[in-house]
Amino acid sequence: MNEAIKTRRSLMTGLGAAAAATVLVPATSGAQNKVSNFRPARHTQDRWMDELKGQHRIFIDSSTASAGAEALLYANNLYMANESGYSLKAADLAIIVCLRHFATPFAYNDAAWKKYGKAFSDIMQFKDPKTKEAPSSNLMNSADYGFSLPNLGTTISSVVQRGTQFAICDLATNFFATQIAQQTGGNKDSIYKELVASAIPNGHFGPAGVVAVTRAQEYDYSLLTAG
Repeated sequence: MNEAIKTRRSLMTGLGAAAAATVLVPATSGAQNKVSNFRPARHTQDRWMDELKGQHRIFIDSSTASAGAEALLYANNLYMANESGYSLKAADLAIIVCLRHFATPFAYNDAAWKKYGKAFSDIMQFKDPKTKEAPSSNLMNSADYGFSLPNLGTTISSVVQRGTQFAICDLATNFFATQIAQQTGGNKDSIYKELVASAIPNGHFGPAGVVAVTRAQEYDYSLLTAG
């Protein structure tokens, strides 16, 4: 009997040690120890993002009329807060505002809005808060609307002066050109070229705004979504 008791104690001790080893020994699975070797590819079309100077990189995405206006306000707030809170200058920030989808027409100048404002307004569901009609100019260039618009008076020119760059959706530009051509009977390709030529200062056309959003993060921009 004594021999049997000793054998059972040895067995229990062995099982306890095995259990402890199971708990204490770290997992060695390939999935847990694997280090990613992924590095995003670089393309010449995106090089301008990496050429911007600044200690902090911020990309503000917008896809609606309201969001496009808010994106300008966010850019302004970033400049103000970094100056007051960190004593940083505008040059210390690399800020890109993306105007894509239904925010894209804000990337076109007053001349384009004067000619195609009705079409922009119908698609964007955006009207002049004063006249309740389709705008005949790019209202993001006007500081006269104050709290009537989500940008609260922050204009394109005011953030451009501080260095803000704009990523403009080429896919949406083609879409708007097609819609305008259908409404007016004009030539889509001619209208497209006209819209591209009407780009606001510091504007950079990319294949699609959604691509610009992803590329910016690959270049270490912090993503801020307006709207």
